[in-house]
Amino acid sequence: MTRDVKIVEVGPRDGLQNERQAIDIDTKVVLVERLVEAGLRNIEAVSFVSPKWVPQMAGGAEVMARVPRLPGVRYSALAPNMKGFGAALAAGCDEVAVFGAASETFSQRNINCSIRESLDRFRPVLEAAATAGVPVRGYVSCVLGCPYEGRVAPGRVAEIALRLREMGCHEVSLGDTIGRGTPSSTVAMLEACLARLPASVLAGHFHDTYGMAIANIAASLSLGLRTFDSSVSGLGGCPYAKGASGNVATEDLVYLLDGMGYRCGVDLAKLADVGRFISAVLGRASSSRVGQALAFSDSPR
Repeated sequence: MTRDVKIVEVGPRDGLQNERQAIDIDTKVVLVERLVEAGLRNIEAVSFVSPKWVPQMAGGAEVMARVPRLPGVRYSALAPNMKGFGAALAAGCDEVAVFGAASETFSQRNINCSIRESLDRFRPVLEAAATAGVPVRGYVSCVLGCPYEGRVAPGRVAEIALRLREMGCHEVSLGDTIGRGTPSSTVAMLEACLARLPASVLAGHFHDTYGMAIANIAASLSLGLRTFDSSVSGLGGCPYAKGASGNVATEDLVYLLDGMGYRCGVDLAKLADVGRFISAVLGRASSSRVGQALAFSDSPR
């Protein structure tokens, strides 16, 4: 089985969208530029949703107009409806993403509709994307627990992942939105999904609320997953779950992959510099343990 791992960097979108302070467009562009310089090749850069609901994601078209367009670098955008898809297409996004949930209550609270209704809403986006030749990535949130319902059955996760794949999503990202997963629950969820879908079309998206994200990724690697979402400096969180911290830090993921002999093409030292940069902008320390350790070890320079 391949030792190559694809990292989908979600910091510029999933990470920054939960920040309370306004982040200017120049900073967003510099963040993407520096991530590319560090070797990231799949970057979720913007979101085309109403600024009324997600003010931090305003200016997506301008960001896309200014990010570096280099061979092999792919930019994606969250585009949950036809208006968002049209904006993403006009901005030149290489890929779009739709976002569903494995929890009925979370779906109602997050996007004001049932799971079935959310899938119906995605259908025209997937059809339009297929016509335009734009790949679509599907997200399933709350795969290892819901802040309202608690445990989520692995079979339900597998069913929704299969539906997204059948609708045309080339890849389905399985999100532990509130970070409650453990290696054992991760394996149980993935085994249910792998009974219906190949590992090559699945991605892991782990939050680190309980400090289990890296352990869950290691468990996922053992089952054949080779695509993982992460966020530089551990940016992000879940506004619907009290105390939920951000996505697994890209620095921590790269350190794990390097140590286990996997190839991801990312320069860890440069990546740690990016983490320090965005953390300084936000006025706080990096949430990456590896980033903190490297900063300490580099201090005598």
